[in-house]
Order: sequence, then structure tokens, then C-alpha cells
Amino acid sequence: MKNLFEAGKLLLLDMAATLFFLVLYLLTHNVTLSVVLGMALGLAQIGWQFARRKPIDIMQWMSLFLVLGAGTVTLITNDPRFVMIKPSVIYVIVGIVMLKRGWMNRYLPPVAIELVPDIAIIVGYAWSGLMFFSAALNVIVALNVDVATWSAAMSIYGIVSKAVMFLISYAAMRTIAVARRRRAAARADDVAVIPG
Repeated sequence: MKNLFEAGKLLLLDMAATLFFLVLYLLTHNVTLSVVLGMALGLAQIGWQFARRKPIDIMQWMSLFLVLGAGTVTLITNDPRFVMIKPSVIYVIVGIVMLKRGWMNRYLPPVAIELVPDIAIIVGYAWSGLMFFSAALNVIVALNVDVATWSAAMSIYGIVSKAVMFLISYAAMRTIAVARRRRAAARADDVAVIPG
């Protein structure tokens, strides 16, 4: 569970410049100010990593590239939709990574890996599907509503969809793991009862 929270924290940091842009835009309704300060935050995050001599992973570089690219296009066009579409790019990339068979194993306790490795693979693909669906939904919403509506809709959807997927995933794996453990214990009891 700790690894899952760590991954969530890293994703939140990768999205910080976009979230910062969103909050500033909702407060000021100034596209230029919001985009410039969002881009500055993205650069500052990388600068902070350099200053601390910490490695900068691919996702951080990609996030910076997306912030600077989407921000530049937004400044040129004065259209915040380019920044609003950035989460879709990240969702697609995360969805592609989640297509790797067994990616969830590093987030599972040993008992789950022992009892439900096949279910973990299915759940991993379901998470990937959620990411692709979220990417498509974000594009549709971003292209059809204003920033405030997009912000509210996608924030609520993002939190609720991931919470529901987490609960369904956990419940499915736990229920199947408990059933398999009981069947294994029953078989062991049957073998012990059969006279040799």
C-alpha cells in the first residue's frame, strides 16, 4: 500500500503545474498569468531536483515538456483548452504503462501475489482501461465546456473513478483470495483425513 501512495504522490507532483494553472485561472480568470506561473512552477520543480542533485525520471521530463508545450500553445492562442488536454496525454501514457502484464505486483502484499496473481493481472488491465477512458472523457469535456465546469467535472470524476476502481479491485482480490485460501485449507484437511 505504501508503494501505491508513493506512486500517487509522484503523479500528483507531475500534475502540480497543471493544478496550479487551474487554481490560478479559477481565481484570476487570467489565462496568461496562470499559464506563465504554471510553466514557472514546472521549471522550478526540475530546478529543485537539480539543486538537490536528485535524479529526474522520464515522467518528470515528460511532464515538464507537456507543461511547456501546452503552455506555449495556450499563450500563442490564448486558449486554455491546450492546458486542459494535458491530463489526457498523461492518462494515455499511464494507461500504456499499465498494459504491462503484472505491473500491479509491486503494489501487492506477498499473500496477494501468492493467491491471486491472475486476478491482479486482470485488475491491472482494468486500471489501464480506466486510464484510457479517462483520457477520452477529459478531451471531450475540455473541448465542450468552460474551464470552471471542466475543473469541477474532471476533479470529481478523477477522485470518484479512482476510488471506486480501488475499492472494486481490493474487494475482488480479497474475496477471491479468501475463497482460494479456504479451498486450499479444505483440500489439505481432506488429504489429512484419507488413511494412507
